[in-house]
Formats: sequence, structure tokens, C-alpha cells
Amino acid sequence: MGKALSLAIVGATGVVGQQLLKSIDERKIEFSSLKLLASARSAGKIINFQGKDYTVEETTEDSFKGVDVALFAGGPASVAFGRKAAENGTVVIDNSSTFRYDDDVPLVVPEVNAKDLEWHNNLIANPNCSTILLVTALYPIHKFTKVKRVVVSSYQACSGAGKEGMEELLNQTADVLAGKSAEPSAFKYQIAFNVIPQIDKWMDFDYTKEEMKFVWETHKIMDPEVGVTPVAAVRVPVVRSHCEAVYFETEEKLTVEKARELFKACPWIVLQDDPENFVYPMPVTSTDTDFTYVGRIRPDLVNDHGMNMWISFDQIRKGAATNAVQILEELVKRDLVFKNRK
Repeated sequence: MGKALSLAIVGATGVVGQQLLKSIDERKIEFSSLKLLASARSAGKIINFQGKDYTVEETTEDSFKGVDVALFAGGPASVAFGRKAAENGTVVIDNSSTFRYDDDVPLVVPEVNAKDLEWHNNLIANPNCSTILLVTALYPIHKFTKVKRVVVSSYQACSGAGKEGMEELLNQTADVLAGKSAEPSAFKYQIAFNVIPQIDKWMDFDYTKEEMKFVWETHKIMDPEVGVTPVAAVRVPVVRSHCEAVYFETEEKLTVEKARELFKACPWIVLQDDPENFVYPMPVTSTDTDFTYVGRIRPDLVNDHGMNMWISFDQIRKGAATNAVQILEELVKRDLVFKNRK
């Protein structure tokens, strides 16, 4: 990767922070030094990484002195320290929603819009996980013939609510099977044996913020002219890996065979589209991988320029940590880490 960088991970003890470490190791990211940062509550914990023990430090403004790149796992630390660290010369790759809609911050999925990294001002936003899933699946089609309209529903695993969400699903499932009541905490309602058709707060026209992220972020990442209708973002009783049902319309008429051909040629997509033999994307196969799984491709029954598909990927990996590490790789490859150094 060229010059070994001094790195920091903010939120290192959480689910995404731990996956950031795993992705750095798997992708053989070279670094000269590594700081593991978290809240005061987690400071002092020991994390062994690549055979070396690291002591987790409390995140402060001084934490970023001498740090070339900081990967933020998300949360309050992004608001408190993200922009300040960037202003002081550290390149910040942020997993939270804090900076995604700021005009001076590129919102990047490397497979789709890596070129936007060229205008970064030391602050780069990682998109919402569900948007990453959508645009990585649509982009091969969009490159061939413009996608004009998208209608999407997401079926989001409890991992989207972090460690607390995953633990709540497992604990509630055990309680319900044991004949006990399920007490909600991470979610508004019981999630075991249930689905909740609300993620995040309500916005205009009774769409949730999670649903509107499809609109805002697809426009910023892929194409502002694509019409996006989010039908529902639904929390489902799955531990890990999100799924989406997607309808899309294209400028040119597209056959299922051509769509499959485009997906097969795409290195980040795994085509699982053999319904007669029960082959289609599912969380149990997409979990702990970095691929976007695409299947159930079929023509729309009304619009001859319309098509439907079912997609899935691991929200913690490609939907968060791996995408951030891929941004780091692109910055190095394009010699953009130090472009703003005075």
C-alpha cells in the first residue's frame, strides 16, 4: 500500500470497531502505528490484534496528534471529534450519519464513486448500510443503461442496532421459547418472532429517516436524477445481514438474461439466481462475506422497462467496516491521504 500509515480506530470495542480491525487484518493494511480509542467507559481494556496487546484509550481532541487516518465506527464520538480531527490534519473516514449530507464531504462507495475522494477535505463519510447494498447492486445496471426509478423495501437485521440489538434478539428468543415475556429495550417492541416497520424517527409524509436515506444517499452517490421510492425499512428477527426487495426501471429495455450477464461480470456481486433449484440470496449465506448477493431477477408484470430483484449482504462488513477500509485503500492508491497537508 505504499507508505505505512499511523492509524486510529474510534469506537474500537464495538461491533463495527471490531470488524474494522478484522478487515484491516484480512486486507493486509500496512500501518506504522495503531491507536484504539473508545469512550471513557471502555478505556483501559486490552485488545490483542495481530499478536500484540493494545490498551484502549479514551477519545479526546489530543488523541489524533500524529494520526494520518482515523476510522470512526460511528456514534457520539463522530459529532464530538470528527470535524476537529479533520481540521487538524487527520483524514477521517466516518461511519456515522453525522457528515453524510454536508456539501463539503464526499459520501463514498468505492465500487461506485471512488473519484469523489479526489475532492475530500480530510473528512469522508461512509453511507448508510442499506444504501450501500442498493447502489452496489444497481450500479452494474446503471452503467449499462440508466436506472430511472427505484422502489425499495429493506429487511434489516438486528445487527443494524449494534451489539445491543443482536443480544436483545437472542435473549428475547430464548425467553419466548421458555414461556417468558419479551422485554424490549434496544427496540420499541418485541423483536423476537416479530417484524417492526419503523427504523429511526418519522420524517415528512410519515417516511422514516432510515427510508429517506435511500433517497438522499442514492442521489449523492450514484445519480441525482434517479427517482427513489422507499416503501418500508423493516427490522426483522435476523441477527446479521440485511436484505432488500428492489424494483427498478431502466432507460433501455433490459432482459433478465442481460441483467444476469451484467451481474456475473461484476467482481463484487455473487449471482444466486436459480429459483427452480431454490438458489437465492439469504442472510445465512451473505453473513461474514464482503459480497453483494443478487437473485430472484424477473421482469415486471406491468412495465416492460421494469425489473425486480432480491439482494442481501453483511451489514457489519460491507455495510460498514469493510467499505471504510476500502475507502482507505482507495485513498492510498490514488495518493490522496496527504493531499491537504500544509
